[in-house]
Amino acid sequence: MPSDLLHSKSNLHSLGQSEGEPEYKAGRGAQFNTPNRFDRTRHVAEHIEGIDEWVAEDVRTQFIEVEAKSLVNKVDSPDVGMLYSINPYQGCEHGCIYCYARNSFEYLGFSAGLDFESKIHVKKNAPQLLRQFLLHPKWQCVPLSLSGNTDCYQPAERRFGITRSLIEVCREFSQPVGIITKNAGILRDKELLSEMGQRRIASVLMTINTLNEDLRRVMEPRTTTAAQRLRVLEVLSKAGVQTGIMMGPLIPGLNDHEVPALLKAAADAGATFSAYTFVRLNGAVKFLFHDWLYTNFPDRADKVWHLIEDAHGGRVNDSEFGRRMAGEGALAKLVADQYRAYTKKYGFGHERHGLDCTAFRRPGEQMKLF
Repeated sequence: MPSDLLHSKSNLHSLGQSEGEPEYKAGRGAQFNTPNRFDRTRHVAEHIEGIDEWVAEDVRTQFIEVEAKSLVNKVDSPDVGMLYSINPYQGCEHGCIYCYARNSFEYLGFSAGLDFESKIHVKKNAPQLLRQFLLHPKWQCVPLSLSGNTDCYQPAERRFGITRSLIEVCREFSQPVGIITKNAGILRDKELLSEMGQRRIASVLMTINTLNEDLRRVMEPRTTTAAQRLRVLEVLSKAGVQTGIMMGPLIPGLNDHEVPALLKAAADAGATFSAYTFVRLNGAVKFLFHDWLYTNFPDRADKVWHLIEDAHGGRVNDSEFGRRMAGEGALAKLVADQYRAYTKKYGFGHERHGLDCTAFRRPGEQMKLF
């Protein structure tokens, strides 16, 4: 099947479907593998009598250890709030159906669908690469972001501990780092983060986009509950770490009405800064989300889909910097106005003190003074 199938609107709800009603894969966001845009052909099961020639999609999680060539990525996008990002894992077992990072998995020769959340690439040499990067004399210290693509505290971290090792390297260099996650596993590193937080070289942005557990279970099937994430904010805030809430993405007709409640809950838990994004469905994510939406919310799917289109000029994705993350039109403006009003009400703003880059030191630099 040609890869240009991805560009056919008529195939939005048929990708990955075979004859008969497919079994719903509980615990997974995506229910099939979208075609890789870089592949010229695609194998599908069209006839049940060909079962001996068909290999079913394996949805069990696999960990693939790799030796990465580089680690720290310069972020050129002006509207994502970070300058450099670090991603110790590629692919993410959380399985969030809306995740923009799914498309990047195609560069590795895999699908943005089930592959993305079941074939996790582990950069086992990441700590060594970060150390080499920070030792380079041309590095002028600015905060690093963990992560900018996939979650650095996804379930793989319990097994491999790479994120903790990266944070330990940052502590050694007094390199400030902002951590973005939606996993309560970050509390395993509470003492480390507390020390760094009190030195203003660590902050945590917790993604919480719904307080509705029924929605969370199907939209982000392998993530921790909202209650657990709010507990993370409370525990880390009390431990001296600057914390914030990322409400991303806000999806009209599903969770956009939760902005006031989310901000209040985060403020009550000690968060002091915030951000949000409006949903956009780029690349293969469009097909995965469409299938998920019509499967899980058939009663409102048409309304939600058209509201997303209305906020992106008639499409479900917009690549224009400055507009793509916030949307446009009446609904997007309503969300933005509501966000401004309630962040003011609950005292949110930018990080009150920011992260301190002045303490950055390479090991051995102090000795050079003598």
